[in-house]
Amino acid sequence: MSRNGCDSHIVTHVLPIDVNKTGNFVFQEPENTFLGDWHIRLSQGSGDTENLLQAVEQLRTSNLPIAFPTETVYGLGADATRDDAVAGIYKAKQRPADNPLIVHICSLTQLRQLLMSSSGSQSPSSAPQEQDPIPAIYHPLISRFWPGPLTILLPLPEPSSLARSVTGNLSTFGVRMPSSRLALALIHLAGVPIAAPSANASTRPSPTTAAHVLHDLFGRIKLIIDGGSCLVGVESTVVDGLVDPPVVLRPGGVSVEMLRQCPGWENVALGYTDGTEASAPRAPGMKYKHYSPTARVILVKGNLSIELLTTYRGKANKIGLARTTTWTDEGLAASGISMTSPAIIAEGKLRKFRIQKAAAIPHSNKANVNGQYLQPTAVQISMNGENRDDLDFIDVVSTDLGSESTSIAQNLFSALRELDLQGVDVIFVEAIDVSEGHTAAAVMNRLRKAAELELKS
Repeated sequence: MSRNGCDSHIVTHVLPIDVNKTGNFVFQEPENTFLGDWHIRLSQGSGDTENLLQAVEQLRTSNLPIAFPTETVYGLGADATRDDAVAGIYKAKQRPADNPLIVHICSLTQLRQLLMSSSGSQSPSSAPQEQDPIPAIYHPLISRFWPGPLTILLPLPEPSSLARSVTGNLSTFGVRMPSSRLALALIHLAGVPIAAPSANASTRPSPTTAAHVLHDLFGRIKLIIDGGSCLVGVESTVVDGLVDPPVVLRPGGVSVEMLRQCPGWENVALGYTDGTEASAPRAPGMKYKHYSPTARVILVKGNLSIELLTTYRGKANKIGLARTTTWTDEGLAASGISMTSPAIIAEGKLRKFRIQKAAAIPHSNKANVNGQYLQPTAVQISMNGENRDDLDFIDVVSTDLGSESTSIAQNLFSALRELDLQGVDVIFVEAIDVSEGHTAAAVMNRLRKAAELELKS
């Protein structure tokens, strides 16, 4: 095995699957939703169905995990009831063994089966409300947010059918029902709950496309399901309703404000920090550094100035900008950072240009063609009364994450990865106000865990 964990004997395949071409979902009364009992009527002869069944077979029989899309990020999944299969997740990700995994289920019947232990005798689908093994505190959340980006903490029954390594040796486990129909079909056809953290190498930005997974885990896993880009872009909210008052252990796609609208959750508290924690983590994402690209990440609250760039860039001559709401072209230009020169070439969401290491005056009549960029912009500065255009430049790659918290969440991890691929040494990221939409707190939590430094200008 190589230093990056790649096994020369493992060949990684990417299987495209359009879940709409695999068959029809059939729901049973009275729920008539994924919360009740359902099944999938497969389309025979479909290539997408064949790919899905191939993934199901590997989940059932192999100890190598597979990558699959959910509505949040891509997950790295294995049979949650088999120790050897779960061990494959930790090995592929190079993940610390005390970092617990989230269990993904496809129905409440499946969840009740997990909670009733191997000695339970009652049919989980017919359990009356007062004897429901799912704690009553969670019923309002399940009704409102499942399937969806919410993970709940539940007591681990003894004996439990879950592999012990799923829980990180805790007496509880986290579980959620994803809203991705492809993920639900995979779990349903496999017939087992799936343990799945994000499908990235440990500490790296979470993957929102199959290409991100391939970049991190090539040669470590055999199978990646390509179901397109993820809709949410940040992981699920994790809550603990087994304590009073209940707490949020990780922010995500469901906000504290949304939780407080549910009976029993009016006083929900924050049980996390945006840094890392020294104690054993109660939920994924609490203890270890996460979401980090190779480049240094500097989180900036307020305006970005050329003085700040030159002060904190270190020895870097190539930097990245990840912009959200206030770092407009006009605002940056007022700080000496010009992004409006005719010589700038747009390339997808990325724009590449050059600035002086000292305060710069844009000078668009001279276009220096650099082999690294399509057409970087040359600038002049004034020093001691003289115009100088032969000083050192800083190469800059800029990307816009969007102005709404939902689009920022969708684009964040992709942007960090893309800037890494561009070879930048440091990434300056514009902070957002946590009050700007229900996913803003989750975005800032991820950024603070990724950042080496947080500045206020």
